Amino acid sequence: MEPTNPPRPYAIPVLIGFLAVSLGVGFLGSLFSAPEISGWYASLAKPPLNPPNWIFAPVWTAIYILTAVATWIVWKTRLSDCRKTGLRIFWVQLGLNLLWSWTFFSRHQIFTAFVDLVVLWVAVLLMARSFRKMSIPAASLLVPYLLWVAFAGYLNFAIWRMN
Repeated sequence: MEPTNPPRPYAIPVLIGFLAVSLGVGFLGSLFSAPEISGWYASLAKPPLNPPNWIFAPVWTAIYILTAVATWIVWKTRLSDCRKTGLRIFWVQLGLNLLWSWTFFSRHQIFTAFVDLVVLWVAVLLMARSFRKMSIPAASLLVPYLLWVAFAGYLNFAIWRMN
């Protein structure tokens, strides 16, 4: 049984806040990527497993939602150093996520973006490990994020090598 704080009357507004922040990062990232999709990105050689462009937005949206819910679950647990660490990593991974979009799409720095993805993957793994100490369901919600960032790393690395 996971120890939690007593019910908080403001839990739902906090969930909405985590969702807004997470989805907001996705929206900001799209401001970097959308203008480049039909031009620069379309001109790049891509690996065989590269999915169609339309798949990225719904997958990232689902990941942002799952991450926000996982973070909210952890936020509701008892106050601890582990919880503080997990919540800090949440903010760090959001920054790394946004940095990737800017580095890859706006700066066209494909290898630097790959390095950012590696660091992002490590941050998500550390967040999942931290969350797991407080809530196995919260940590489980981060598995798709880990898998997608690993796949994005494959795509990013292959695009770098091919171009």
